[in-house]
Amino acid sequence: MDDINLHYRFLNWRRRIREIREVRALRYQERYKRILVDGDTLSYQGNSDEVGCYVAPRPLSKGNCYFEVTILDTGVRGTIAVGLVPQYYKLDHQPGWLPNSVAYHADDGKLYNGNGVGQQFGTKCNSGDRIGCGIHPESFEAGLTSVFFTKNGKEVGSIAILVSPEGLFPAVGMHSLGEEVRIDLHAEWGADEDDSVMMVDSHEEEWGRLHDVKVIGTLLEYTGKGKSIMDVGLAQARLPLSTRSHYFEVEIVDAGEKCYIALGLARRDYPKNRHPGWSRGSVAYHADDGKIFHGSGVGDPFGPRCFEGDIMGCGIMFPRDYILDSEEENEDSLDSMEVKPKQRRVQNVLYLNDEDEEEEGEDMEQEHEGKKVMVFFTRNGKIIGRREAVVPTGGFYPTIGMLSSGEKVKVDLHPLSG
Repeated sequence: MDDINLHYRFLNWRRRIREIREVRALRYQERYKRILVDGDTLSYQGNSDEVGCYVAPRPLSKGNCYFEVTILDTGVRGTIAVGLVPQYYKLDHQPGWLPNSVAYHADDGKLYNGNGVGQQFGTKCNSGDRIGCGIHPESFEAGLTSVFFTKNGKEVGSIAILVSPEGLFPAVGMHSLGEEVRIDLHAEWGADEDDSVMMVDSHEEEWGRLHDVKVIGTLLEYTGKGKSIMDVGLAQARLPLSTRSHYFEVEIVDAGEKCYIALGLARRDYPKNRHPGWSRGSVAYHADDGKIFHGSGVGDPFGPRCFEGDIMGCGIMFPRDYILDSEEENEDSLDSMEVKPKQRRVQNVLYLNDEDEEEEGEDMEQEHEGKKVMVFFTRNGKIIGRREAVVPTGGFYPTIGMLSSGEKVKVDLHPLSG
């Protein structure tokens, strides 16, 4: 009889273990709608009029406090969201839209924290970018948790949110055809904040003047009001262009509201509230209308407009008597020449016929006869045009202007060196 009782107790124990496992399996099960899951790859399967959402099977924990999503394809609109949500989040809403959820949205770079109105947070994301999301380990015990986001391995920012009892689950939202991502639910976050600060500080010294512009490493961010033409944000390099450093580039990271971004050359004492090109002693290519401005507020048609992701460049073709080293300038035509990073120098160009300058520019040239150079501009590595200009006393300084909220550019003051 004891053997029979023992046998039944063993069977009950096995049944109980099976029931517990089944409950746990139901509790920790990935949930998704309008999303195709193929291993670690998620792709949108809707018709772009409804949201698709994926929720991971387990919440973040102290032992697994971070995950990453790599954008494989932005699809039609790039409406990809990465964040944290409660376990039973509604799958027809983007992460961050409903209470107790938070997410970084790739299409506008905004942070959504429990409602459908986002706040400016980071930069937009494109194919190849990695968006990470995690919880600072020290905040797991508190009811108010510190959630942070990263882009390409660098922290963008953090926010404190309330945590539901079941925890916060990694989530990915999509909303247009062709969107596809790869998710790593066990990614490791090992950023060294001290190293990041050192990297940012190391670029401050490259700038001689900054007005309504914030420097973050190689990134310049407009911080002005953007309400009138007097609200220009100006960044001017510490050193002028020379025969050894005669070219620089700007990548439009975020076009902001109007893409009122300009790059060019200006005298050292250029007015801080004037776009490059608008006042005497400057020449600049403007992204919003593709015009060139040369010492006047009236621009001339020059090249194509520029948008987010475009790289604008500016340089000087110095006359031979400016050359300080033994290298010869190649006089082959550059009508089809492309500027590639890490080349030693840009070669010379056969120029078109001279064009009339603005009246103020002509006066300046007469005043400084014999100090003319050819300024050229590029777009995505290809020369689009040039303008003859007079070098102000002290030289021409790389100068960047911005004038609408949200504008951000990445600057390389020495793209042809090395």
